[in-house]
Formats: sequence, structure tokens, C-alpha cells
Amino acid sequence: MKINLTDLTEKIEQEDYLQDLETVKYADISKSKGKIKIIASKMIKETVAAIKHDSLSHIAVEVTGQRPVTFALEINIINLPYSNYKKIANFFEEDKSYPVFVYFETKSEFLNASGFRIDQLATEKEMQETEPELIERLTDLMVEKIKQVREYEKTTTVVKKTVKTSKSKAENKAKKID
Repeated sequence: MKINLTDLTEKIEQEDYLQDLETVKYADISKSKGKIKIIASKMIKETVAAIKHDSLSHIAVEVTGQRPVTFALEINIINLPYSNYKKIANFFEEDKSYPVFVYFETKSEFLNASGFRIDQLATEKEMQETEPELIERLTDLMVEKIKQVREYEKTTTVVKKTVKTSKSKAENKAKKID
């Protein structure tokens, strides 16, 4: 599947793509990689179906609890989330068609300083030919990101204040000369 910039931005603006959002609780998945694998499998299968129908997609799973995290798979020509689609024009020409890729997004205020991470998961061809391996890979990535979210400690910025004395510049210069 290839898409040009104009069609891509129109589809995103009009939300003309396959969308799915599922919500699960940490308690339902936290102790079982098998449950995460079921979710990953569903996400991969829906994304493959979108590719087969020459459609874009945004398949997301929101994990609720003390440290919420949202995972998403998006079909795009660049590693930018649909929410930043207007920036895509900065990188591509309007009249050319570009191949699509599947990107894995993670959003959580407990992930890193930006609260967001996006990685290329697969090419269109890989999605169709290596589905079982991609399910395993996505499962491992989700487990890894959940662990990151659980272990994340926000850093606090220490601001040093300098105390200025009331000496004048002339007094400071005089002191240096002596």
C-alpha cells in the first residue's frame, strides 16, 4: 500500500481510517504475559485487516490504573502520531506516493520526560507475512513498556539560586586591584 501526502492528511483529518480503542485494567493483565499477548494479537490482526483493505488504522489499548499507559498501532508514512499529522507535510512532497509502515506508540506520563515513545514495528509486507512473530514482538514491547512505566521515577529539577551582594561594581573592581 502506498499513499500520497494529500490523501493521508485528508483521511486523518476526516478520521477516515479503522479505529479501535479498548480499555483494560492493570489488574487484568499485570500478572499474565498471556493476557497481554491476546491484546497484542488483536491489535496486529486489526492492523493487518486494515492493510488488506488499503486503509489506515489507529488501534489502541488504554491500560487504566495507578500509572495509566496507552498503546497504539498506527499505519503511517512517518513516525509521527496522527495527532501531529500537520507536521508530516514538512518531510514529504505532495504529489509522490509513499509506502506505509506500522508504528507502535506508547503514551504515559510515567514513561519518560516527554511521556511518549514511537517506534517502527514493521513494514506492510512484514505485517502480512510474519504475523505470529509480530504478535510475539508486540507482546514483548508492551511488557517492556509496562515495566518502564511501573519503575519510572520523575526527576525533579534543582534550581540553584545565586545570591547577589549589595557591593557595587566599583567596590568589586577595587578589590580585584588590591
